[in-house]
Amino acid sequence: MELTRLIVKGGVISPGELREIVNMGLEQGLDSISFGSRQDIIFPKDFTAVDKEKVGKNLFVHPNEKSGNNIVSSYVSTDIFRNTPWLTGNKFLYILEQFKQHPKLKVNITDPKQQLVPLFTGHINFIASDHEDYWFLYVRLPKWDKMEMYPVLIYSWNIAEIYYEIEKKLIEEPDSVEMIFQLVSDALDTNNRTIDKPLNIPFYPFPYYEGMNRLGIDQYWLGLYWRNNLYDLDFLAAMCDLCFDCKIGKICITPWKSFIIKGIPKDRKLDWEKFLGKKGINVRHSLLELNWHLPVAMEWALNLKTFLVRTLDQFDISTYGLTFGISEYNRDGHYFTSIVVEKNELPKDLESIKIRDTYNVLYAKNFDPNTKEYIVHAQDVDKLELPTILIELSRKYFDELGNQIAEVPAKATKKETTTQDIHQCPECLTLYNSEYGDVIQGIEKGVLFKDLPEDYCCSLCESPKINFVVLAGEKLGTL
Repeated sequence: MELTRLIVKGGVISPGELREIVNMGLEQGLDSISFGSRQDIIFPKDFTAVDKEKVGKNLFVHPNEKSGNNIVSSYVSTDIFRNTPWLTGNKFLYILEQFKQHPKLKVNITDPKQQLVPLFTGHINFIASDHEDYWFLYVRLPKWDKMEMYPVLIYSWNIAEIYYEIEKKLIEEPDSVEMIFQLVSDALDTNNRTIDKPLNIPFYPFPYYEGMNRLGIDQYWLGLYWRNNLYDLDFLAAMCDLCFDCKIGKICITPWKSFIIKGIPKDRKLDWEKFLGKKGINVRHSLLELNWHLPVAMEWALNLKTFLVRTLDQFDISTYGLTFGISEYNRDGHYFTSIVVEKNELPKDLESIKIRDTYNVLYAKNFDPNTKEYIVHAQDVDKLELPTILIELSRKYFDELGNQIAEVPAKATKKETTTQDIHQCPECLTLYNSEYGDVIQGIEKGVLFKDLPEDYCCSLCESPKINFVVLAGEKLGTL
């Protein structure tokens, strides 16, 4: 990874801190910064390390370093979107303040009633319960294949100390949540509470989060989004100065490569609108364009998104409430969008040959990413086929739309051994992966290549089964 990250705890930063960071970039001749999916700030590859004295309390993670992870929080959603009644912005800030050292693991601290910030993308996921000041904890350590639920609710003021105790116990390589619970209970005296009902996550369409919006009686909040995720430093500097002038204390980064400013006084709304207008800032992108998650600084992904958005817009397709992700082939289970367009890996022995990329399209069960269960809708398709497939899924989503409760993971199943089974057509390079099956020909996922009917043929060029060559067949351990 060639990019430098700046850890922004909980995605919350003061205008003064952001102004210092902008100044650092300007001093190095940069003209923009980007935002990451864990509410951090991303610097381009030509950013150089900064003296420790200049950095202060900010933590930079430079290329190829693993010196820290960010805490994702849904502080950004408080007061402006649906929320758990007891969970205020101040409560988030108090909890975040307890984290004195930057965590080595990914930590999420979220409200399940909001949709803007994903719940389960961390190694350690604290999710608010209905009981005031108590949280569910879902754990998936880096080497685990499944997420498990901690057997008790965690008290707000124990969150940080429990996290640090888990981090400390990593040396013992815990392989289950029961083992973690035992280790933590032996070391700490905490104010736990019994789980008396399961975590229910109501499904709501994804919110619109851009533009100037009313907040209470006498304030507004502003959501800003750049389609290329390159935020102009001169604009950010002037914006921080305007925040100072309006006595705004916090700027919130979202996981969607955008940011939100809360608490704009009613009598200063016109000043902000004039400021945005003079800078030529568009604050009314289409809903279709906003709800995408892309890897930072990958031009192919931005180009693919632009192609898909323009095509869907031409067909006047509604995607209200849906979110989309573009990713390279990834089996780590960290997707957090309703629909995922996944670029296939090119087999190593074919990397020198120029062939067209192919894609898989997956969608979350019930189109709710909190289920953490993805269904393959199409595989090994060409870029030009993607708009038609996304239109199909959009129609399917609206056909099935209703108030559904997300199913959350509880306990992991026992370890078993599976076989990775990938074969390739030598004529057109289409892959048959048993993990996916072959949706086009009605072959369910999990069917091994050897168990396919003898008259099976390539779904693209109709080459017979006997011509396929083996690409993978080694044993893999899974949960």
